[in-house]
Amino acid sequence: MKYDFESIMDRMGKDAIAVESLGQGNPSFTPAHPEEGFDIIPMWVADMNFPTCPAVPQAMIERTKHPAYGYFDIRKEYYDEIIKWHKTRNNVTGLTKEQIGYENGVLGGVLSALAVVCSKGDNVLLHSPTYIGFTGSLKNNGYNIVLSPLQKDEGGTWRMDIRDMEEKIRDHHIHAAIFCSPHNPCGRVWSEQEILAFTELCRKYDVTIISDEIWSDLTLFGNRHVPTQSVSEDARQRTIALYAPSKTFNLAGLVGSYHIIYNDRLHERVLKESSLSHYNNINLLSMYALIGAYSPEGYEWLDELRSVLGQNIDYACRFIRENLPGLEVSRPEGTYMLFVDCSQYCREKGKTLDDVLAAAWRVGVAVQDGRPFHGPCHIRVNLALPLLRVKEAFDRLRKYVFV
Repeated sequence: MKYDFESIMDRMGKDAIAVESLGQGNPSFTPAHPEEGFDIIPMWVADMNFPTCPAVPQAMIERTKHPAYGYFDIRKEYYDEIIKWHKTRNNVTGLTKEQIGYENGVLGGVLSALAVVCSKGDNVLLHSPTYIGFTGSLKNNGYNIVLSPLQKDEGGTWRMDIRDMEEKIRDHHIHAAIFCSPHNPCGRVWSEQEILAFTELCRKYDVTIISDEIWSDLTLFGNRHVPTQSVSEDARQRTIALYAPSKTFNLAGLVGSYHIIYNDRLHERVLKESSLSHYNNINLLSMYALIGAYSPEGYEWLDELRSVLGQNIDYACRFIRENLPGLEVSRPEGTYMLFVDCSQYCREKGKTLDDVLAAAWRVGVAVQDGRPFHGPCHIRVNLALPLLRVKEAFDRLRKYVFV
């Protein structure tokens, strides 16, 4: 490979919560620090333990050579690269600069969109399992979460339950639904037919769709991301879509996302809502980071990354199947997260999920508690790290945890 996905980065002392926050904060979110003799293998918070595409720091460093960092306008290249990226990777045509809007983060964009289409105290539809960021943000801002559980089919694939969703929308008078595509934490890459069925349900009940597509670049094993807005003209007009280069290129610390909204009225209102704090403004260096990420080198780097992530996921799923009886996992079609069900193991061994987590954390395998994601006996496992570390982590799980 041309790019480095094998070197083990030492992130300690470099401000990374993935390693520096262990043993601090909320124990249901942050793993405990390991016992002496075990180093940390960070497999919880969803950032990558790979160096980013070289074009990203190059773009930022080049800009910092000019020693003035005052007020600025968004460069034309910023919009041009977003438009080209979506055309090339997602077959999106006709996207214009006027339909793109900056957001500090996807969650901030979700909240701005909800403020436009809902009142505080309204019910909002989400699928469960659910991204923890949705849960916290909606509760903190006074919205009521109504969950429609995803169901596994006979092959172990997570599916939307359209009948249940319709009942929830109708009975709870729902006006907005948050759609996670690809899904976090389950890793489903929704098909065009599935998205169309979902959007048609929203059309029937006039539900606005807020579509978090931050994982859209990280589809695996030949699966293709289908933008929610692309399945019909109605979906195009009722969907607020949110994207970012942060998951794709490991840029969360730089801050910077964007929305795509084709409905002029919705777009104007979301822009207005996003502007009210006076803090939702693009950062100079994050602008250059996106331009670098969406450069030709970024396309090449991403293709190599997806190959590496697929290899890691295949190894982990095979290892679980062959060496860790009592665990159940569906191979994700996208993202770099596993959502592992420990129910059978805990039942057969008379253990709790807390026992499992404590045992893993003691030996430095810093996986995440799945309960805040509405996985009752689940762990969430980040596989975006060198394969050597993935192998070491699963070897420790076999020797010290699932025994």
